[in-house]
Amino acid sequence: MQQVQTRVLKVDPLYPDKQAIEIAAEVIKKGGLVVFPTETVYGLGADTFNPEACTKIFKAKNRPMDNPLIVHIHSFDQLFEVAQDISDEILNKLKIVWPGPLTLILKKRPEVPKEVTAGLDTVAVRMPAHPVALELIKTSQTPIAAPSANLATKPSPTLAEHVIEDLYGKVDVILDAGRTFFGVESTIIDVTKNPPVLLRPGPFSVEELKEIFGEIVVPDEARGLGYFKVALAPGMKYKHYAPSKKLIVVEDRSIYREVIDIVSKKYKVAALGTDEMLKEIESTDVIKIRLGSDKNLYEVSKNLFDAFRQLDYSKADIGIIHGFPERGIGLAIMNRTRKASGFSIVRNLDDVKKYIELS
Repeated sequence: MQQVQTRVLKVDPLYPDKQAIEIAAEVIKKGGLVVFPTETVYGLGADTFNPEACTKIFKAKNRPMDNPLIVHIHSFDQLFEVAQDISDEILNKLKIVWPGPLTLILKKRPEVPKEVTAGLDTVAVRMPAHPVALELIKTSQTPIAAPSANLATKPSPTLAEHVIEDLYGKVDVILDAGRTFFGVESTIIDVTKNPPVLLRPGPFSVEELKEIFGEIVVPDEARGLGYFKVALAPGMKYKHYAPSKKLIVVEDRSIYREVIDIVSKKYKVAALGTDEMLKEIESTDVIKIRLGSDKNLYEVSKNLFDAFRQLDYSKADIGIIHGFPERGIGLAIMNRTRKASGFSIVRNLDDVKKYIELS
């Protein structure tokens, strides 16, 4: 891909600079690429109705073309520009949850190009709860198609520095509004199915979804225990969120310290954990990468992808992370963690040698 001149514009996350937004919106209108913050992670955006612009997203990320994009809108009027056959029941529920970190799979309108939907007859749509994102979409006067603003397979960006590391010279503008609010991507549900199916857990928890949508189907793939065969939305089919270095998930916390002791006899280990779990690790040879506190899993989710990048920056050979309860945002944390490990999941001590050479 040809190198482009990238402008990094700092904006206040709550009161974005109008001039910076107008510069970025002009880029969108002319078919360029803009990185912008959402409440979940940074997105790499283009005009939804410009197929050539959307193709640039895939080239910049090295992303497979059969992996759909999410369309970001700023109003319910824009929803009807990209989706159709939306029942009054679903519309009323959307008015409760939007703006917010929830993406819906809906029947697409013919005007939405195949580059956005990977040729499917559905489209992934959400209304982000971030002032910068909403203002950019509104000023651009078009829905913005955007996946996360990282190179394919790498951890999603929660800071502009992550974006600069991956995409500088490949995008026209980066709107830097500091750290994103949640740190993991939006929840995705398919409401073309009855009952709705969870495709990707996120900040909007299953418990909250059930209060609004009733029954929700949670397949094993949504728990991070495998990939879907067809990608209806991002994060379903391909390796995602992964550090370059080996990552092992110790699902049973009671053996976390013992696994670290075993592995550190042969490898330099980085322990990714909460304050409570890291306290138990006495070895000074182990690199400790803090995720937050067990008392606040939203803090953990906010730090998760940055921790994966810290693992890559460190001198460790292998990262070892412990499991989390699969309730609330804990389900999203486990989905991302299992996928980041390439399903290197340890449930007992014998599992360790399945994933690394210990002898």
